[in-house]
Amino acid sequence: MLLEDLEFGGTQRQALELARRLDPERFQVELWMMRSVNDFTPSYAGDGITLRWLSRSPAVGPASLIRLAMLLRSQPVDLLLLLTAIPNIWGRLLGRAAGIPGIVATCRGEGGPFRQHEKLLWRLADHHLCNSRALKDRLTERYGVPEAMVSVILNGIDTGHFTPHDGEPDRGSPEVLCVARMVPDKDHETLIEAFDRLLVRVPTARLHLVGEGPLRRSILETAKNRLPAQSFQWQPGSRDLRPLYRRASLFALSSIQEGLPNVVLEAMACGLPVVATDVGGLGEVVADGTTGLLVPPKEPAALANAMAGLLLEPEKASVFGRAGRKRVVEQFSVRSAVRAHEELFRRLLSTMPQI
Repeated sequence: MLLEDLEFGGTQRQALELARRLDPERFQVELWMMRSVNDFTPSYAGDGITLRWLSRSPAVGPASLIRLAMLLRSQPVDLLLLLTAIPNIWGRLLGRAAGIPGIVATCRGEGGPFRQHEKLLWRLADHHLCNSRALKDRLTERYGVPEAMVSVILNGIDTGHFTPHDGEPDRGSPEVLCVARMVPDKDHETLIEAFDRLLVRVPTARLHLVGEGPLRRSILETAKNRLPAQSFQWQPGSRDLRPLYRRASLFALSSIQEGLPNVVLEAMACGLPVVATDVGGLGEVVADGTTGLLVPPKEPAALANAMAGLLLEPEKASVFGRAGRKRVVEQFSVRSAVRAHEELFRRLLSTMPQI
């Protein structure tokens, strides 16, 4: 599995969970990272996963590309799984040059096909893997990838690890939680404007932003300028988000582009109702009016109304939370996701005469 890094993020967590759960009698798994960020390493250090960093630099550069090219030629790699945009570009180019038998490209966000130059590069992959049906449709309809070359495997999480609070938590002030990378796709500005409107109706509410990213400084500056100081807080990502999910009153996501975000599944597994924009694969996770509420993107008034509706009706929010937990347990378990990956990998490997 080739990744850009092990920075806190849904794709990184999914890769690590998949690596440690694939059948060891059939698969020997290694994770190769193209830059040195390694937030998740302490949590998985004892799980027997082979981790290789291709560079000591915090940025992807010539050193990591040279090291990747050398490893691909010297290591007996049968299947190369590419995760996030930069690995999907360079993994295909260098993997093909090295004669790797099987290359699997992945697309896990609505903006992925554009960032990964799928118009030019899709033919360099043997198969494409998406985490939502919406992304498969985008690849086949807009980028011309043959439908037979695209599979959908929905994200899966450990529902025994992500569980609701044991008993009714003492939440104090109503808290809106958002866990998201601070990048343009997440559109934190709309969430901040919506929360500002929410305070008119729920003046004791608090906004808790969690995550890092290139826009962190500007987003926090916007929050400071728009919101009362006591009404919001920020913290970087962490290895264990369960205490945050269990303390919050609802989970909010204001993205303008999405795949199928793990954080929404984790929040639902912890019994949180979700208010999110109806983009990408979010409609495949959040059952509107049953486990949460979906609103159009870039409409802060709609987002504020949805959040207020749940904060002002806690019993309704609790019903949504319980339904969300049930939905994740039944449809988005890590066990089913791992089995689906194993079946896909076996099928691909069986078509390769070299194996």
